Amino acid sequence: MAHDIVIAQTTSDDEGQATMLARGAVESKLAAGVHIDAPITAFYWWKGKVEAAREWRISYMTTTDRLPALEAWVHEKHSYEVPQWITLPVTGGSEAYLSWVFEETESD
Repeated sequence: MAHDIVIAQTTSDDEGQATMLARGAVESKLAAGVHIDAPITAFYWWKGKVEAAREWRISYMTTTDRLPALEAWVHEKHSYEVPQWITLPVTGGSEAYLSWVFEETESD
């Protein structure tokens, strides 16, 4: 079952938007749970120069079945022109937790 669970991540430079992106995904059953990490400092290339920003990392616990809908939803709601979007496979975990992720993301 673990190979069907993923952690998807994005970032936001606005704490309110991070909260909206987290809560909305859970309310929509696109993710079973979401973590928002404390502010981090990001350095990255953007339009030919190095930028720095204070951002919040948003990590979604979801299934591979719900991932395409979650990605589309995040891209629709996100304010960035090119939001970070990466997925990390879950290769293990407690059976109870992994089952909970499946149960909470089932479509009605």
